[in-house]
Amino acid sequence: MGLSARLLRKIVRNEAMLTDPEEIYGWRVYLLACSACFGAMSFGWDSSVIGGVIVLPPFVEDFGLGDKGSVASANLSANIVSTLQAGCFLGALIASPLTDRFGRKWCLIGVSMVILIGVIMQSAANGNLGPMYAGRFIAGMGVGAASTINPIYVSENAPRAIRGLLTGLYQLFIVTGGMIAFWINYSVSIHFTGKMMYVFPLAVQALPAVLLCLCMLLCQESPRWLARKDRWEEAKAVLSRTRNLPPTHPYLQEEFQEIVDQLEHERRLIGDATFWNLQREMWLIPGNRKRAIISIVLMICQQMTGTNAINTYAPTIFQNLGLTGTSTSLFSTGIYGIVKVTSCIVFLLFMVDSLGRRRSLLWTSIAQGLAMFYIGLYVRISPPRKGENVPPAGYFALVCIFLFAAFFQFGWGPTCWIYASEIPTARLRSVNVAFAAATQWLFNFVVARAVPTMLVTVGSDGYGTYLIFGSFCFSMFFFVWFFIPETKGMSLEAMDALFGVTDAPEKSPLTEEEQREHAGNGNGNGNGGSQAQPKTAGKETTVGLAA
Repeated sequence: MGLSARLLRKIVRNEAMLTDPEEIYGWRVYLLACSACFGAMSFGWDSSVIGGVIVLPPFVEDFGLGDKGSVASANLSANIVSTLQAGCFLGALIASPLTDRFGRKWCLIGVSMVILIGVIMQSAANGNLGPMYAGRFIAGMGVGAASTINPIYVSENAPRAIRGLLTGLYQLFIVTGGMIAFWINYSVSIHFTGKMMYVFPLAVQALPAVLLCLCMLLCQESPRWLARKDRWEEAKAVLSRTRNLPPTHPYLQEEFQEIVDQLEHERRLIGDATFWNLQREMWLIPGNRKRAIISIVLMICQQMTGTNAINTYAPTIFQNLGLTGTSTSLFSTGIYGIVKVTSCIVFLLFMVDSLGRRRSLLWTSIAQGLAMFYIGLYVRISPPRKGENVPPAGYFALVCIFLFAAFFQFGWGPTCWIYASEIPTARLRSVNVAFAAATQWLFNFVVARAVPTMLVTVGSDGYGTYLIFGSFCFSMFFFVWFFIPETKGMSLEAMDALFGVTDAPEKSPLTEEEQREHAGNGNGNGNGGSQAQPKTAGKETTVGLAA
């Protein structure tokens, strides 16, 4: 048994891990997932770097932010920060038709170029709000598009036993990018002076986009997208290469047949994949509608935990909790980033495919709520004052910020993206993830725009901000308890059966000759491949044979 398989079988506990061949856990699938996830790193990097930049004295002076305690200054800071999320919302929606038409790989490469343009404009703004707003909006369009395409691409290539781990890398790369940005902000605050103090961290936002472009050039297209385009031979060749198995291997044949069966089932059920057909299929079929609503509500819940408020405004929040000095608050923010990365790694290795998605969401809902409530009550009862020492209760409030970060990475951070990308049926996957990602960005925008004002208006010292987010965390427990099923270790094709979408005509409308051509014709030239023949003729389609 290979080293990778031995390690995985020690830490991943599900049935698929025990039965699937060890060859499928080769290096290619990890490289592919990490390459795509540089798009996620751009999100974490961009979101976190701006939170530190807006408190740097040269940036405050050049962009006219003024008194940080005023509502006008809070509104201006919120506008600069939230413009990225506005672009992300648009980019997430545009990404769905583009990735369905041009493929996952080339859309991710295009996305990297858009992010680079936005980063260049931010770096060259030189105190002018116009280019800063435009650059953050354009970069946001690229980041938002990546947030739709990245989880789709990874989930469509990942082996079922570790799909949670690989799709969850999206969240790991987000928090890693954020952590790096936090430490860059801290470094420039003590080593740089003048404009370079904020120009440098804004410019190095380009690094993840460059890595995304270069790495995706080395990767292959998603086999499930190729199958949707009836490029069956290419799909099987890519699947064989990714799984490190020959085309004749029983596991590969079974996985490929599941793809064939599901696509034929969908086409018989609703017809061609036009925009309105996809919308009817998503909202009129109960099982698909339930999956879309679950994905959207999960993303609303993810943002209403308050996590991105803390991510973006961490330096400000640490100052509000009693830490004085820009460098001190930025240093604490850097430690906060390390806690997030470490927690996310622990979750992905030991919990997501073993403990499962549902249980992780349940216990972290309560844990996050308790942490937020303690912070809010501390700020209400014993608010920190400038020049005074932080009491023991204040230090525990700071610890609660770090605990909150860990709890979020143990559940609501990675798991929402995993659910949104794995539960939809194949041809609704891009639309479902686009709606989920757009919802995430919309509420990310709402939170980013509202929090600076909330911290100066919602109760004395903004204590109500933490109580509001804590209340949302507690309410999420009940949503998960009643509506979220467990999906660990299941194949993508098994999700239809899990959500009750199993109805199909008893007889395939294709003749045997048409089926052979459909399954074997990779380039539309009629050269069939008998190994890829669908097995649905003359019997009821069964979705998710390998569940």
